[in-house]
Amino acid sequence: MLELAAAAAKSTSAWDEPGTLGFLVVFGMGIILYFVFRSLSKHLRKLNEAARLDASRSGADETGTGVADTGVAGTADPGAGTRASASRPERS
Repeated sequence: MLELAAAAAKSTSAWDEPGTLGFLVVFGMGIILYFVFRSLSKHLRKLNEAARLDASRSGADETGTGVADTGVAGTADPGAGTRASASRPERS
């Protein structure tokens, strides 16, 4: 039994150590997360710009002043002026 443990301890392969494999897994996850967050920020930027344009159009049409109710700070409809709230069905 001790001979098997001694033979396993003498292995010089880089893949036998958990440090190498652990580093590669964490590094791979970091690369994947970089691209996921980059894509997320791009989509949020598009959504924010679309909401801004939608709010400015609806505000100019309804009030004539160019100031729109964007659903911020205590309005009756917290999703007013956003395209995302219009595309989702209302939850009950």
